[in-house]
Amino acid sequence: MNKNIILKGCIIGFSLILVSLFAMYLGLSRYYSSGFSYGTWINGVYCTGKSINEINDELLKKYDYEGLTIFMGDGKSYTISADEVHLSFSFEESLELYQERQNPYLWIDNLKASAKDKTIQPVMEYDKELFEKKLKSFGITDGKNMDDRRIRILKGDNGYYLVNERKHAFDGAMAKKLIYSSFENLKPEIDLEAAGCYKDLPLTKDMEDTLKLWDLISEYQNCNIIYQMGEKQVPINQGIAADFLLLDSDGDFVIGEDGNLCTDEEKVYAFVDALADKYDTVGTTRLFHATRGETVMVKGGIYGNEIDREAEKEYLLNAFLNKKSEVHTPEYIQTAQKQGLDDIGDTYIEVDMTEQKLYYYEKGRLVIETSVVTGNTSLRRGTPCGTNYVYAKQKNRILRGEDYETFVKYWIPVKGAIGIHDSSWRSEYGGEIYKTNGSHGCVNTPLDEVAKLYDMVEIGTPCVMFY
Repeated sequence: MNKNIILKGCIIGFSLILVSLFAMYLGLSRYYSSGFSYGTWINGVYCTGKSINEINDELLKKYDYEGLTIFMGDGKSYTISADEVHLSFSFEESLELYQERQNPYLWIDNLKASAKDKTIQPVMEYDKELFEKKLKSFGITDGKNMDDRRIRILKGDNGYYLVNERKHAFDGAMAKKLIYSSFENLKPEIDLEAAGCYKDLPLTKDMEDTLKLWDLISEYQNCNIIYQMGEKQVPINQGIAADFLLLDSDGDFVIGEDGNLCTDEEKVYAFVDALADKYDTVGTTRLFHATRGETVMVKGGIYGNEIDREAEKEYLLNAFLNKKSEVHTPEYIQTAQKQGLDDIGDTYIEVDMTEQKLYYYEKGRLVIETSVVTGNTSLRRGTPCGTNYVYAKQKNRILRGEDYETFVKYWIPVKGAIGIHDSSWRSEYGGEIYKTNGSHGCVNTPLDEVAKLYDMVEIGTPCVMFY
């Protein structure tokens, strides 16, 4: 009997314990139904016994997103910061949803190690118009669609150039989608090349034809013909060579029967004419630093360089057609002591008709200085200005004119009948003699001085004459 009483007491006691535990379980379940269950961890924050606002504040403190950096295939990068598009976060909606889905009666499951930490994402808000405006400012999502991309030959200041849209083509539409997705998923960066936004398009027949044409253009355009103009070189650069290629009325390249490009002869001839116009110096106006210390303008004369235009047109046309690479000195009808714009050099005769002086410089050194008498200005026989040259040397010559016949020992002609010579009939030189008792146009020079000049000067030496 005692055993039955003990057993009955044990059963009752155990039942009471079970009822108590169950009541406690139900009580805790009811408690957790208005909050988060026991042992709830979300994104590393303990949530049990806390309000949604409290948890949201704690989560936001741990959540720091500065923005998205976009890396391009060309090495450039762009950044859209979170602040400039007014980005904001809130975990409240996610927390509420998580709480609603949580079964308060299964709080005991949180005792498992695997269920201790949950991960949720915040709800983000940002100004999409500002985001779009910022993205457009980069210019990386603009441009052609992938289907419209091709290989083109264009012309600029430096000649023709190739635009190859096939290689490493950028898919702006794809990039735009990925940029938005990365930002909204709070990724700190995106590499658009690694993401597959760059790709090589299939090579079409039109593309192949364009590439073959470009190879031809490059052969001609990269010609290395250089004109040697004295000390200066004038290269036929790509911009000039590009103009030599013949185009039809539609602007397409003209290809000959031999498969080569045709040359625009008019453009070649125009280049030669322009070169000659610039570097021909016969009859041009020169700035000359006179011995008297002034810089004077000397206009006209027969001295200088004159390019043989017809010969050069033929040369350049053939050289370009044959894709020659060489330094070329042009052919001249007439040459000066030097080629180029500065053609006088450092050996020359200077006749200053205002000062009535003749100077002879040899290799930059003044070796002769003498007074002279030039043409009679009162009779309109003044010696003409200009840059001329010694084209002959004669001794014991009789000079004849309309009203004179004169013997001279030394005759150095510089322009037609105008020359430098001795004048035995004169005893004085210089001053203002030339104004009333000057020559017929020649430069009358003391015998001793003209003799020295005759021995020293060479044919071709420039003679600069000015007032």
